[in-house]
Amino acid sequence: MSEEKKSLNFLEQIIEEDLANGLPKEKLRFRFPPEPNGYLHIGHAASICLNFGLGLKYNAPVNLRFDDTNPAKEEQEYVDSIQQDVQWLGFQWDKVLYSSNYFQQLYDWTIQLIEEGKAYVDNQSSEKMAIQKGTPTEPGVNSPNRDRSIEENLDLFLKMKNGDFDEGSHVLRAKIDMKHVNMHMRDPIMYRILKKHHHRTGNDWCIYPMYDWTHGESDYLEQVSHSICTLEFKSHRDLYDWYVDQVYDTNLLRPKQREFARRNLSYTVMSKRKLLQLVEEGVVNGWDDPRMPTISGLRRRGYTPASIRNFSETAGISKRDNVTDVALLEHCIKDDLNKTAPRVMAVLDPVKVIITNYPEGEEEFLDANYNDYAEGFGSRAVPFSREIYIEKEDFREEANKKFFRLKLGKEVRLKNAYIIKAESCIKDENGKVTEIHCTYDADSRSGSGSEASKRKVKGTLHWVSIKHAVSAKVNVYDRLFTDEAPDGHKDKDFKEFINPNSLNTIEAFVEPSLKDAKILDRFQFQRLGYFCVDKDSAENNLIFNRTVPLRDSWAKMEK
Repeated sequence: MSEEKKSLNFLEQIIEEDLANGLPKEKLRFRFPPEPNGYLHIGHAASICLNFGLGLKYNAPVNLRFDDTNPAKEEQEYVDSIQQDVQWLGFQWDKVLYSSNYFQQLYDWTIQLIEEGKAYVDNQSSEKMAIQKGTPTEPGVNSPNRDRSIEENLDLFLKMKNGDFDEGSHVLRAKIDMKHVNMHMRDPIMYRILKKHHHRTGNDWCIYPMYDWTHGESDYLEQVSHSICTLEFKSHRDLYDWYVDQVYDTNLLRPKQREFARRNLSYTVMSKRKLLQLVEEGVVNGWDDPRMPTISGLRRRGYTPASIRNFSETAGISKRDNVTDVALLEHCIKDDLNKTAPRVMAVLDPVKVIITNYPEGEEEFLDANYNDYAEGFGSRAVPFSREIYIEKEDFREEANKKFFRLKLGKEVRLKNAYIIKAESCIKDENGKVTEIHCTYDADSRSGSGSEASKRKVKGTLHWVSIKHAVSAKVNVYDRLFTDEAPDGHKDKDFKEFINPNSLNTIEAFVEPSLKDAKILDRFQFQRLGYFCVDKDSAENNLIFNRTVPLRDSWAKMEK
């Protein structure tokens, strides 16, 4: 096998083999078919990147098709959010299509199947039908309604369509084989009655096709060459093929279903039903809460399209279910923002520092690069004055030799500014340090060219000038769950593992260059992590969300 062949994932190998066996390249067409019953999450991003990535690789069109066959759960809001997410990730579809486009054609084909004796109406309870289906090791038994006449089935199905029956009272089933080894082939349901308003077809229909009947026929109608599904649909492939065979015209392309393992992420739940539960019960503040694994939540948290595409590519495509460590996702955003985010200064837990030998009332503006390690970022002027804020954790009265931050009698450099030395501190009645008094070396200003500016000290601290500091609200987000597999415990509810400290909102101070930051602008707060401007941020109400810290605090906790 050539090196190029080895580098292909197994789905690309299938496509290459089909092309080698005579499939014209211009016949390649892919699709991404979400159900609009919730917001897309990081697992869907894997499928988006896969299908649209194949489209780019083979210069083939990709349809965005909404599987809108269940009006009880689907809304236009979800349709809109899905389109926004796909475009934000950097992809463009060939056509926006809907399964509901094909309701009439599916109905017409269904009439043909009934007339051919391949479908029948069943009015048993769902419990009885489930019992009759048997088990994976025991064959099913036929429904007593399986041998209804074609005329009776046509009449009953028309009454279903006309709304003459209640929901749940009648279904239409395909007549295949109740003894088939694949239980999906044991007379599956094709239509059920749902008297619900549909977001596109209104009240035109009160019967709706099941996913299996809709899926393959939609692929066939759209002439999709490769219908790529997640692994749970592998057992449905026989049924997919059977349905397509019933309507297949040999002059048209026959779609091929193949499966890959869905993306599962540690410390996360990926079920839309469970994510909806978190939203409805107020555990999170909506689908785009930055703690959610939704694409909209990740976007609001500060993740970039490039980081998610890179994560999907790095995690790869698998034939077997597995769990991807969330640390890989965090690595991908750190890697991207390290290259693209300007470095600025912010103090999240401030303590006041007075530089006693700096002239009172004086201020100066220091030139500070947005990135000392890369070109093209530019610089800004950072104000400096006698009183500044530093992080509380950056000062100790006494510390061992491994503490390279500020301590009494020792020196540190202020980023882009001067070397200071801690002389004394003031405490409140509880012994908490409220003020640190320092002196500075006036000749040590960074970049001044003086000998003192080249003097080496082991610690460098970020800071903000109190006189010029801008107040900001900072949402410090952490993982939403404390357990690596929150929905993997049969005896416990996934909500038992919700992290009570997943959000900590604090009042912080940032340098004045951030005053005009725009929504979703991303920055590295030096020595702290990566942050972005929240969508609720406004003039005089600056809000930042922490995307990810610079250091992995969880790795330390787990050791």
